Amino acid sequence: MREAVLTWCVLLELLCSQPLPMSTFLESQVRLYTCGACAGKDEMGEMVSVINTVDTSHEDMIHDAQMDYYGTRLATCSSDRSVKIFDVRNGGQILIADLRGHEGPVWQVAWAHPMYGNILASCSYDRKVIIWKEENGTWEKTHEHSGHDSSVNSVCWAPHDYGLILACGSSDGAISLLTYTGEGQWEVKKINNAHAIGCNAVSWAPAVVPGSLIDQPSGQKPNYIKKFASGGCDNLIKLWKEEEDGQWKEEQKLEAHSDWVRDVAWAPSIGLPTSTIASCSQDGRVFIWTCDDASGNTWSPKLLHKFNDVVWHVSWSITANILAVSGGDNKVTLWKESVDGQWVCISDVNKGQGSVSASATEGQQNEQ
Repeated sequence: MREAVLTWCVLLELLCSQPLPMSTFLESQVRLYTCGACAGKDEMGEMVSVINTVDTSHEDMIHDAQMDYYGTRLATCSSDRSVKIFDVRNGGQILIADLRGHEGPVWQVAWAHPMYGNILASCSYDRKVIIWKEENGTWEKTHEHSGHDSSVNSVCWAPHDYGLILACGSSDGAISLLTYTGEGQWEVKKINNAHAIGCNAVSWAPAVVPGSLIDQPSGQKPNYIKKFASGGCDNLIKLWKEEEDGQWKEEQKLEAHSDWVRDVAWAPSIGLPTSTIASCSQDGRVFIWTCDDASGNTWSPKLLHKFNDVVWHVSWSITANILAVSGGDNKVTLWKESVDGQWVCISDVNKGQGSVSASATEGQQNEQ
């Protein structure tokens, strides 16, 4: 039996190749977990353990917590209007920065790839997106985007291959794309009326052409096509593609949910033919969407599970073989696809007590 260790942050899609902790929130605390995957022949069991508990001293509810590329820094945001950054190396915690600039609850944070420096984006109910950058050990606001008419609910950096590009989804129904053009300047493109009533989540497709691992001629540069997924209050998942003229066009509309889509997560890829997206909703359901054709036109949904409460977040492990699901039932559950194509719950974390169940619960599986 060989053990492979997979760790990641529960709330957003991963952007790196380093092991990252997943997190759950207990009042002002963030707990960091590791997940050890047993690779036994007939075993689907996982071992989840707490590796650190960070007392953030936030004065209100924490909405997001994200590790940086190297897994050494933790960014958190809260209804207390602040963003905090901690050094969490070797199981410790050192507050590096307490960033104040938002005038309402801060919903989400996102780290840019380190090739562009230490950069963090945050979005808030105050309609603003703020981009923070560390210069000479000090964190400062480097850009503020205030082009939305309502709460900005989600921010996600594009794969670093495309440059420094940030997608922002808002309750005004629009999606903004901020592109750094150099010398402190940002270009803004806006997709108006992307989702009726509002956009809740954005997630970029990997910068890897589907099937390129198998079909790409050696030494030939891949043809990158920028794509991302969004989820909204119209119960829809939409896929967006950049056209040759630089404009963004709706490529696909995925329908399966019966209530607001709360999160979408495009799975990482190494160039295999199948593309995969996870989605979750107010309707308590999580779907796995797959597309096997190179054109990307045919997506098929498969119900992973029907929960008894709203599901807030979905997030893939870096190898895209385990999905973390966070919901209103106060649990984080980990799901893995078995050899026969069925999705099995391999562990769950009770966020309130921090207790861990290291095997699938048959009752949950039978409910599907």
